[in-house]
Amino acid sequence: MTAETQNRGWRAQFGTEAMGLGLALIAVVTVFSLLSPRFLSLATFDSVAFQLPELGLLTLAMLMPIVSGGINLAVTFTANICGLTLAWVLHAHGGPDASLAAFMLGSLLAIGVGTASGLIMGAVIAYTGAHPILVSLSMMIFLRGLGEFLTRGGDISGFPDFIQPLGHGSLLGIPIPLLILLAAVALWHVLMARTRLGFGTTMIGSNIEATRYSGINTKRVLVLIYALSGAMCAVAGIIMMARFNSVRVGHGESYLLITVLACFLGGVNPFGGFGKVVSVFLALVILQLFSSGLNLLGASQHLATAIWGLLLVGVMILRWASARLGFLRRR
Repeated sequence: MTAETQNRGWRAQFGTEAMGLGLALIAVVTVFSLLSPRFLSLATFDSVAFQLPELGLLTLAMLMPIVSGGINLAVTFTANICGLTLAWVLHAHGGPDASLAAFMLGSLLAIGVGTASGLIMGAVIAYTGAHPILVSLSMMIFLRGLGEFLTRGGDISGFPDFIQPLGHGSLLGIPIPLLILLAAVALWHVLMARTRLGFGTTMIGSNIEATRYSGINTKRVLVLIYALSGAMCAVAGIIMMARFNSVRVGHGESYLLITVLACFLGGVNPFGGFGKVVSVFLALVILQLFSSGLNLLGASQHLATAIWGLLLVGVMILRWASARLGFLRRR
């Protein structure tokens, strides 16, 4: 196998965006290392490794709907309602004294709730033709209202000690939440690059009518996409509950913007049809390092959120400019 053949295979698997994002990652690390001598330290690595997983899992939940030409605006509230489901089960079985069996039961129910939420959205989108923005926005409002009603706007805390390692523990020096995220990234990469579901997701995002005429059951694929998105939200909700040692409806509301930004920064086509998991993961690492660097420089989290918003607008402008330049070159 020649070097050119290997290079083409690498680009097919991970996308050409991965190289540019790798250079951007080096640039971010270099700049913040010069601005703050504490940036390249074990404390920074630990901060990134423990904060990245919950955001990364929610971004994976957002990825497949966007590649299919849709979106899931309910990712954060789905994660929170799933975390609340697990918390209610634990409290029903003793709270801090709940057993491992109760935790397993609550986790299964939480994943079931997340999957059911996604199934409903996917079915409505697939069988009624409603726009994904409207459907997911309706689900977001419903889940938020339901959670606020059931918890009266408060939070639930007081869980067994064996849950804490899921949010704060390490295995062989690697944070357990990060290991869970890496496993999820590997699973999503296989789903998107190696399975018929991933192929169908990309085809639907490119042209849903042509995909339907090609013999692919587009309705079933859409339902599966949003069901898997809901299940991944449930995993994120469980990790968030373990990390915060509490759960409420409003946890992680600001993550919604960052999940969309990470997808677009990672090369996902905002109109669907293209997206690589590895590139999105690199974009997540860049965003988290950027946030940690701003914190070390004393900037507020509100400033970081504002910069992320500007980055989202900038990515859209750069994509438009790139597409326009490509068009002019072809002419």
